[in-house]
Amino acid sequence: MEALISSLTPQQVFVINHASDVAAVRRSGQKLADALGFDETRAGQLALIITEAATNILKHAGEGEIHIGPAQSGAGAGVDVLAVDKGPGIADLDASLIDGVSTAGTAGTGLGALGRLSDEFDAYTQAGAGSAFFMRLWRDMPAPQPCGVEVGALWTPMAGEEECGDGWAVRCDGYGATLLAADGLGHGPEAARAAAAAIKALEAGKACGAGELMQAAHDALRPTRGAALATARIDFEADELRFAGVGNIAGCVIDDKRRALVSHNGIVGHNMRKVQEFPLPFGPGAVCIMHSDGIQTQWDLDKYPGLAGRSPALIAAVLMRDFIRRRDDAMVLVVRRHGS
Repeated sequence: MEALISSLTPQQVFVINHASDVAAVRRSGQKLADALGFDETRAGQLALIITEAATNILKHAGEGEIHIGPAQSGAGAGVDVLAVDKGPGIADLDASLIDGVSTAGTAGTGLGALGRLSDEFDAYTQAGAGSAFFMRLWRDMPAPQPCGVEVGALWTPMAGEEECGDGWAVRCDGYGATLLAADGLGHGPEAARAAAAAIKALEAGKACGAGELMQAAHDALRPTRGAALATARIDFEADELRFAGVGNIAGCVIDDKRRALVSHNGIVGHNMRKVQEFPLPFGPGAVCIMHSDGIQTQWDLDKYPGLAGRSPALIAAVLMRDFIRRRDDAMVLVVRRHGS
């Protein structure tokens, strides 16, 4: 099965700090469910998931964010809901996910409902540092088969801009997966156009190798202002990832240890002087993280016990929450190879 998912599919972000915000994000979820062809029952489940997630933020953290968009999976039609806050965290997450357990004087059914209603559910919390919850609801059941990698990505424009100049894409096939992360020069519509051109090179071209894709993107970006770009190819049979980077996209591979991904100087579409592929081991369960310079580089997953084993969406959410610079576009792409 071949599939492509990317930042060209819109994702909406809602700040939750008032009861009226709950209704706003629920309406957005209903529109998305309608557009994807959800029946009344599944759309109702989605509305409950969004309501419980947003209400939980208000009760326990006071404020936070809800991200909602089409499922970041090429397997079928679905909706992803991500709830993130910087509240006090949850002392005993497992207990809080049991119906009837509450620390806020409520019925204690909110977090339990998130797990029950979702087809896929994961959560991460840290005392004093906040919580993140990931929920996925498929349009049709049984759930579709995954494509070999699990993807989690967040992207956001800098303050005052409507279009994000950072972008990402993942294309899966029967032999592996091809990854792309782009940072269009500057910000605003022209930067977004450059990032989109790189994504379309992956979508339209037959090139799946990291170096081949870099060259294809270089040709596609010539009419644009250019971009920093990172590409990678995961080979399932060889248990290997081959990486190529030009510009300041940061990246690493995490399995038994963290290995940095090395990029060369240059601007894809203009002065790309050297393209070099670097091979790294990438067996089942390995994780690749790429992000733009809108995210600080000093993060260390070892300071988040257990996070590396959680859903890629939660890894991306925590890195975005805690290390976004807020003076530029920002993007985080996390890809885990399926397997134990």
